[in-house]
Amino acid sequence: MKICCIGAGYVGGPTMAMIAHKSDKHIVTVVDINQARIDAWNSDTLPIFEPGLDEIVKQARGKNLFFSTEVDTAIREADIIFISVNTPTKTYGMGVGRAADLTFIEKCARQIAAVAEDDKIVVEKSTLPVRTAASIKRILEANSNGRNFQILSNPEFLAEGTAVSDLENPDRVLIGGDQTPAGLEAIQTLVDVYAEWVPREKILTTNLWSSELSKLTANAFLAQRISSINAISALCEATGANVDEVAHAVGTDSRIGPKFLKSSVGFGGSCFQKDILNLVYLCEHFGLPEVAKYWNGVIEMNDYQKRRFGSRVISSMFNTVAGKKIAVLGFAFKKDTNDTRESAAIYVCKDLLGENAELTIYDPEVSESQIRYDLDLSAEDTSVTVCDDAYTATKDAHAILILTEWDEFKALDFQRIHDGMELPAFLFDGRNLLDLEALRKIGFEATGIGQGE
Repeated sequence: MKICCIGAGYVGGPTMAMIAHKSDKHIVTVVDINQARIDAWNSDTLPIFEPGLDEIVKQARGKNLFFSTEVDTAIREADIIFISVNTPTKTYGMGVGRAADLTFIEKCARQIAAVAEDDKIVVEKSTLPVRTAASIKRILEANSNGRNFQILSNPEFLAEGTAVSDLENPDRVLIGGDQTPAGLEAIQTLVDVYAEWVPREKILTTNLWSSELSKLTANAFLAQRISSINAISALCEATGANVDEVAHAVGTDSRIGPKFLKSSVGFGGSCFQKDILNLVYLCEHFGLPEVAKYWNGVIEMNDYQKRRFGSRVISSMFNTVAGKKIAVLGFAFKKDTNDTRESAAIYVCKDLLGENAELTIYDPEVSESQIRYDLDLSAEDTSVTVCDDAYTATKDAHAILILTEWDEFKALDFQRIHDGMELPAFLFDGRNLLDLEALRKIGFEATGIGQGE
């Protein structure tokens, strides 16, 4: 078959690359109107960083994997069309700050209706609110002209930083569609694509609405666990408990488990906050204010954790950071990705810049232009210096903030770093990545999230 994916971002690019990698009998084309992004996918420097992605893209590219800006042609030739475009939180109008902005989804549906010449299977790959498929179906059916469009929901469950392994060996693949003969046939067609490498028992099929809601629910549950342990981290600091020890004790309970119980400065990324806000909006729309309030509490706790970390930095440094050089290690929202969307580092850095601190920032994969864009700074602004390595960033600094859990930070020579810092040398571990006791022996005034004094 010929498979087309509209949207060459963090989901569409890796997912299509894996399909092409696992089955050379399918021709897979990823299309996007962003010429620079497509050029990057066709170059030696891909637009996104994911361990292992370079290899699978370069192996299939030009054979059965193609990246193009010829959107209409790809739609016209495809048997299956994935829609994997951005669905940001609305910044205007009804549902502002909570509902998903479906402008790009609607444009895709209208373009498919205008261009397609025969029957198509259209697959929602973007994270969408429940019953979005009904809107897509209305647009397509209103312009069908005798063509048959089957709409499927196939939400992604990728974790950035491990996207390739998640695609290669997924916990599950979820496919939702109409429970009609034509709908079930379309579901089976997509099942067969994934069954090239995914065990059949891991491919789950549901109706459309269950599939759409499952994605939002999964992210909400995961974010809830992070906010829960972060709430406990504040109590640990107040009582002298150690949040890592508490998390380990709780995580050994087989009913709870250890995953997503790592306390930190707060969760980020493109999905968690957006999906929970979407869930809150849906609950309010369907007249469930108590449910909406419950899930909104997960977001409020995450915001509180980010503010609390910045406040702790300031209060520890004699209640002022004005004119002080603070080294920030890590700017991506998590390790092994260059994605900065909703990164806790953005919020912490903005709070410190608001207190007139001078920041030196180092991240192994995030570019200076992206850092300045996220912090709303011009290239000429001298309040932030972006460095090429951790040692340059920390030289003459008054404090170090660990804001992304990159593995290379664990291997740094902290004695060398301490010797090059202003004294007293503060270190704030926002990811509980380091051995704080060992750092204190070197001479750091080191503290972490949920570590009692």
